[in-house]
Amino acid sequence: MAVRTVLKMGDPLLWQRAAEVERFDVPELHALIRDMHDTMEAMDGAGIAAPQIGESLRVVIFGIGKNPRYPDAEQVPYTVLINPKVTPLGSEMEDGWEGCLSVPGLRGIVPRHARVHYTGVDQYGQPIDRIASGFHARVVQHECDHLDGVLYPMRIEDLRSFGYTDVLFPGQAIQDD
Repeated sequence: MAVRTVLKMGDPLLWQRAAEVERFDVPELHALIRDMHDTMEAMDGAGIAAPQIGESLRVVIFGIGKNPRYPDAEQVPYTVLINPKVTPLGSEMEDGWEGCLSVPGLRGIVPRHARVHYTGVDQYGQPIDRIASGFHARVVQHECDHLDGVLYPMRIEDLRSFGYTDVLFPGQAIQDD
């Protein structure tokens, strides 16, 4: 449908807890998901949350196949996840670089749970129940954080590992997530 403007860190909507979706398989929800998909694709993103395009609803999409921005990342199945619940599996944490369309030009090392169990429903109200690890787990946690008003810089433990991509990775064509 349309590539939408992505809100940037500092916009008050990004700090809010998004509302639960109550109606599924309706034209408004399908239109929102198409806009999210078009926006994510246009920016070669791995995922996007509805609040990032100005809709305070508990909807995320994510997925990655072959993507020049993530050449070493394992594939993540394309998923529409609504009203998600994410539960860590174990206490193991992994550090990894993250960026965000709402925090353009910056990257930081963020600790995330190595394995998670996530549940929710798709746009038709059909249940989703998965276990994820590695990059898949990181993407799910990052996107679902947006639904609770959390952006990745809030999770950085050492600000020496946070900075502008052109300074951190000189000469590399790294874009925002």
